Parts: sequence; C-alpha cells; structure tokens
Amino acid sequence: MTRYRATGIATPLGEMIVVVSGEGVVWTMFSDENAALELERLEVRLGSSIHLGSVRGLTPVRREVEAYFRGTGRTFATPVDLAIVQDGFGRRVLEATMAIPYGELATYGDVAASAGSLRAGRAAGGALSRSPIELFVPCHRVVHAGGTIGGYGRHEDRKRWLLRHEGAV
Repeated sequence: MTRYRATGIATPLGEMIVVVSGEGVVWTMFSDENAALELERLEVRLGSSIHLGSVRGLTPVRREVEAYFRGTGRTFATPVDLAIVQDGFGRRVLEATMAIPYGELATYGDVAASAGSLRAGRAAGGALSRSPIELFVPCHRVVHAGGTIGGYGRHEDRKRWLLRHEGAV
C-alpha cells in the first residue's frame, strides 16, 4: 500500500498543505479552504491514511515551495503524481500545463490544443478547475484568450498574486 505524508508550509498566501506519495506530489491546498474535511475526502479517494505533519523525507519539497515564494526558485524538481487523476483529456491538460514555464502564460485554447483537442478550451478550463495540485501544476499560468486572467476556482486573488509574483502580469 502506498504511504502518503503531508506537511504544511508557510507562504505569503497562507499555509500550503502538500501531500506526497513515494512518486511525488499528489495534492495541495491552501489553509483558507477546509483542510481537515478535504484531507478526509482525499484519504477516502486514496484508500489510505495521510500522515499529517510528517516532515521526514519532505524537506526537499518544503525547500522548493519556500524558494518559489522567496523568488529564488522557478522550477520544481519534485515530481507530480497524477495517480488520482483519471486518464484522458483532463490528465493530458494537467500534463500540458506542467510544461508552461515560470513567468509565461498560455491560453485555455493553447492548453487544450497541447492536450490534443484544438477546440476544447472550455473543457480545458474545467479540467484545470478540478486539478488536485496547485503550483506544481501551474494552473495559474493559464488565462483567457482575451487577456483576462480567467478563473481559479474561487481564488482569483490568489491567481493574480501568483502571476504578479512571476512577473507574468
């Protein structure tokens, strides 16, 4: 059975909770959301408990997140584990999004095309809105073709902050 560990990391946007497996980052969220409830739901999805507060083996991911928010880290060496994301278009959207470099933007249409469906910009937005992983899957770098930032769940202020932090807007 896969072992899952989680840690909280202080950021300018509040505490970020990162859950990892032996393969990489499985899930993230910020503390302004109902973390306890979401972690319980995640345990059900994973079919396994999550060891919260466990820092053993999580130092590299902590350092990467801290470096990102300090402005000294632009990439993440810790891999992403998309095991809880179903195969298909949604997974391909997340994979395409991971290829968007720091400080650059892509449109929902661009991401849809990279995921193999030229006219599925709206569907790409839906897939991004369900992404279980923020930052490591940089959904914040995907914007509307008209230049507006688009949605980010209910957290457009967070998206705006991240884009400014990267110098993308």
